[in-house]
Amino acid sequence: MTRVAAIDCGTNSIRLLVADCDPATGELVDLDRRMTIVRLGQGVDRTGRLAPEALERTFAACRAYAEIIEEHGAERLRFVATSASRDAENRDDFVRGVRDILGVEPEVVTGEQEAEFSFTGATRELAGREDLGHPFLVVDIGGGSTEFVVGDDHVHAARSVDVGCVRMTERHLVTDGTVTDPPTPQQIAAIRADIASALDLAEQTVPLREARTLVGLAGSVTTLSAIAQDLPAYDSTAIHHSRVSRERVRELTDRLVNSTHAERAAIPSMHPGRVDVIAAGALILLTIMERTGAEEVVVSEHDILDGIAFSAASGAGS
Repeated sequence: MTRVAAIDCGTNSIRLLVADCDPATGELVDLDRRMTIVRLGQGVDRTGRLAPEALERTFAACRAYAEIIEEHGAERLRFVATSASRDAENRDDFVRGVRDILGVEPEVVTGEQEAEFSFTGATRELAGREDLGHPFLVVDIGGGSTEFVVGDDHVHAARSVDVGCVRMTERHLVTDGTVTDPPTPQQIAAIRADIASALDLAEQTVPLREARTLVGLAGSVTTLSAIAQDLPAYDSTAIHHSRVSRERVRELTDRLVNSTHAERAAIPSMHPGRVDVIAAGALILLTIMERTGAEEVVVSEHDILDGIAFSAASGAGS
């Protein structure tokens, strides 16, 4: 077992996993797993740049994570940065700041690499399950992008498309800096049209409809599972490998898109950072399920972060 630290810096959140990991057996033992909502992608879709306040929120989280990594004595660290930092004109400011704080170069990976990490992290535990059909379609709904990966014991095809819960919210639901509460039918239709176009693009290279099991990752999906189960608080154990039917996802999406900020914030399992973006995230998942014909989604708490940890234990990173 190798003690590693993995950091996944996305558009909406930055997450840390410190774990003892053996890539040969697929064993991974959590020592510390946490998430901070930093909204690094704030305004990137509109301005093409990372906002100074978004960078400072991210650097503050990095400083806190550096202390945790040192406390646990991780031998290797891999820092992977995704959609927002890939798109921004001033991403050099981001790279420099991370390097100064953590001593490693953040790897701004491609969407396809991101998809590989997600698939590895999500399916290591599911591969031997007889109740789940193959191949898997792993869908990672992030803040700025969504990754689609089809595979069984290895990846067959992968594609990243630029629809995510933050990007769709900022593009279609924000007027004069304020999120429409609740969205209008026209705004919902515009989001749906963007998602449909993105799925058309994904289907050019990924056989979405050939999959037998849909595996859903990231905060939008895990939050929907928590709401579906009426959990009194967010509970990773109850959420991990739970199943949510398409009909239940449709009911929850209707509820979320027709609710106010206050009503969404009052949901016990809702993270404050997801209140304004969960409706768009739910629309993305529902549209994917409708397109692929998936009757249910298997929800995984293990995702790109676990895939990064396995890669670090195999020798990648610093």
